[in-house]
Amino acid sequence: MKCRKCNEKLEVLRQCRRIRLRCTGCKQEYQIHEVASDLDRETEEILERYTAIIYD
Repeated sequence: MKCRKCNEKLEVLRQCRRIRLRCTGCKQEYQIHEVASDLDRETEEILERYTAIIYD
């Protein structure tokens, strides 16, 4: 999955009780619902490992 700002790779970032996607380039963080329509299969498989995703 690519960052909307700089087109670098997004990584899944787990922080205590929440999960975000963070750009490896510009460090922009996205909440899951902000990029849900762009999720690729690889990212979906990573997110499937978690029982709950908390939106905040």
